[in-house]
Amino acid sequence: MHSELVYTRKGSGEPLVLIHGIGHRRQAWDPVFEQLATKYDVIAVDLAGFGESPAYPAGIKYDMHGACDNLAANFAAWGIDRPHVVGNSLGGAIALELGARNLARSVTALSPAGFFGIVNKLQTFVLLIMLRVSSLLPAGALRFTSNRAWGRRLAGGSLYTRPQRFTPEQVYGDALALKNCTGFERTIVSGIRYAFHQRLAVPTTIAWGTRDLILPYSSSAIAQERLPEAQHVALPHCGHVPMIDDPELIVRVIDQTVAAATDSAARVA
Repeated sequence: MHSELVYTRKGSGEPLVLIHGIGHRRQAWDPVFEQLATKYDVIAVDLAGFGESPAYPAGIKYDMHGACDNLAANFAAWGIDRPHVVGNSLGGAIALELGARNLARSVTALSPAGFFGIVNKLQTFVLLIMLRVSSLLPAGALRFTSNRAWGRRLAGGSLYTRPQRFTPEQVYGDALALKNCTGFERTIVSGIRYAFHQRLAVPTTIAWGTRDLILPYSSSAIAQERLPEAQHVALPHCGHVPMIDDPELIVRVIDQTVAAATDSAARVA
């Protein structure tokens, strides 16, 4: 039994699945979704217990095993097999795990979780808990804050370098998604112990915002040490959720990873 995930799908071509981070929602990919849909069959998904997707059925843990099994079941329901996967933060870690399980054709991980230093881990979880607590304000207070430029900067300052690009409705929607998500605490508890130590045989790119405050850019050095076979890319002037900061760069990074997978498949054939 699996949890049916809510998603937005558009375009045609090779399947490309977009996976958001903890407390976020599929609309995180809006800055790049339409452009990607001109080239791929794009599916932006709400993870179980986040966005509009229901929580996992009883007995399924909020860990990588449960997330990968649930996504694989949804892939089958959507009629796709081994899609290209792109993930951010928690979604980046899930994308890497899917690649390690041979459930993806290629992996693009943007500031993925799972490469914590001791100090960085503490910083990350403190900031995430602060974001969660701030979202628990009454809806009226969230609306008031979202309608003001200073409020939008405050709400997005730890996630983006350009939070001013968001509209009041986008900021309010993100705040409500964080407020109402049911999977946050259980994911955090699992994430405290999580580290990525797998090997990947599919084309993989790990891209990191140089101004990431949630998972600092220094974490990229740990990723390079553990995954020397991956392509490692710096995202200049980008924060933790880089799609809003430089959408054109993110699309190029995804395109390059997908192209590498296409070239690899052609050589094997």
